[in-house]
Amino acid sequence: MKVILMGLLALMCIPVFATPSSTFWTPCTLDFQPANLTHITYDNYARFGNPANDGVSQFPTDYGLTGGKTLGKLAIEYGVDYLAPSAYPLFFNAKIGYPENSLSTSAPAMSLGIFNVGTKSGVTNQNIVYLVLGKSLPNNLGRLSGSYYTGNATALGGTDSNGFMIAYDNTLIKYKDDTPRVVFAADYASGKNAFGGGGLGLYYYFNPKTSLLFGPTWFNDEAINGKMKYSMQLDINF
Repeated sequence: MKVILMGLLALMCIPVFATPSSTFWTPCTLDFQPANLTHITYDNYARFGNPANDGVSQFPTDYGLTGGKTLGKLAIEYGVDYLAPSAYPLFFNAKIGYPENSLSTSAPAMSLGIFNVGTKSGVTNQNIVYLVLGKSLPNNLGRLSGSYYTGNATALGGTDSNGFMIAYDNTLIKYKDDTPRVVFAADYASGKNAFGGGGLGLYYYFNPKTSLLFGPTWFNDEAINGKMKYSMQLDINF
């Protein structure tokens, strides 16, 4: 998905949300960016109403670019994000793995990745490494994935530098050609830090290559990220 104390600590830990392939808030997903397609994303997180006493009412807007390659059955994904406004706007991400059913007809999706690789030591270099396993459920009941993650404690802030992720998505409505039209997505990351939290919402696919996601996100450490926000994410493959 798309990568975000008081006193001195508040100056060191800032919300950062670079976006590899994601379910909603987290990169816990079965998906890989397809080869020969470039992905652009526009992710916005904002709080409606009066932001008084919120701490952080809006995150920087994320403009992301992601590419993919294949080496035999192995899938490779890599990306860069520009968060604005922010003092250190560049972040990088990458992952490798095997898509679902690529190793055998019943094999789960498996991936090893890193994201929120920032350029400012101790501030934005969260360097979150994660391992994902995921599988489609029988009877068209959706897809489920789980993950372990660990990152740079200094940049993540809070009290935890590792945790787990879990994600679920399910296509609710399809087009006549069986491509997704409306998809429900939800995910969560444990840990009291700048990354811990979750989101749920609906994707609407205008066509197979263009979608818009909208829904709420909430956070395990409101001292870093503020209160619940609403996210709008536009994704385009070309």
